[in-house]
Amino acid sequence: MAGEKHAFEPSFSFSPLPSKKFSFLHDKATLGLFMKWSMLGRISVQAYSFDQSFYPYNSQDFTLSFFRDPNVAAMLRKMEAWGAWVPLGIPVVSVDVEVVPCTKVSMELFDPIYSCGIVRPCGRIVGCLHDVYPDYDELRQMLQEEDSEHYYVVGREERGEFLFRLFKHLCLGGELCQHEDAIDPYINTTKQIYKDLISVQKDPEIKEISVISTVLKVCAYDEHGRCYPGRQDEEQTFAYMIIDPFKRHVALLYHCYGVGDVSL
Repeated sequence: MAGEKHAFEPSFSFSPLPSKKFSFLHDKATLGLFMKWSMLGRISVQAYSFDQSFYPYNSQDFTLSFFRDPNVAAMLRKMEAWGAWVPLGIPVVSVDVEVVPCTKVSMELFDPIYSCGIVRPCGRIVGCLHDVYPDYDELRQMLQEEDSEHYYVVGREERGEFLFRLFKHLCLGGELCQHEDAIDPYINTTKQIYKDLISVQKDPEIKEISVISTVLKVCAYDEHGRCYPGRQDEEQTFAYMIIDPFKRHVALLYHCYGVGDVSL
């Protein structure tokens, strides 16, 4: 849903949380995988607190308030095509916001991948012939090609879940991605990032755990057009806001598609 370009009064104020750490960005094994997948130095998370109660119905105002906030404008950076980190720059005039389903509290969503011929019992990903990519495999074919016989082995609704989207982003990687032969590094890294970003609570009566976070896929526009997460529409250049409505914290997960390690 696109934002209106009329006069706007921010509904929320934001403050950076520089002490907030995300373990996956400091784990040596994970950083090694990011390097292999051509994502190291191009993926980041920034955390902020906010001052008003958040509800999913006001996601549009929340997001536009975020990008218009002076504290965000002073801190938020994006990556240009040539690989340099730069400030957001020209003021944002509108936003697109997609509320992303986020309900999963286990990795069971991926169980069908192990039983349909995409992965061997040992965890190795099955290769396949492809007209364009000589090293293609059944996993990437399932993720990208709707005419694949395995495309809906993970159902349509499940494919929309934030957990699945994270997994897909990691599997596709950056411009010079060296893809894995086995599925475990993708699954384990997805789980680590998801647990780092998502907040849950346990119902004291029924003892069930549920997700309390709201996830928004966001895109911002300045007077010249799309400006964040990138000028070009590229699936692997993405930005997700993960909102904890109880703590009043928001984490912005960002990745810019490119060739690999870039100094922050």
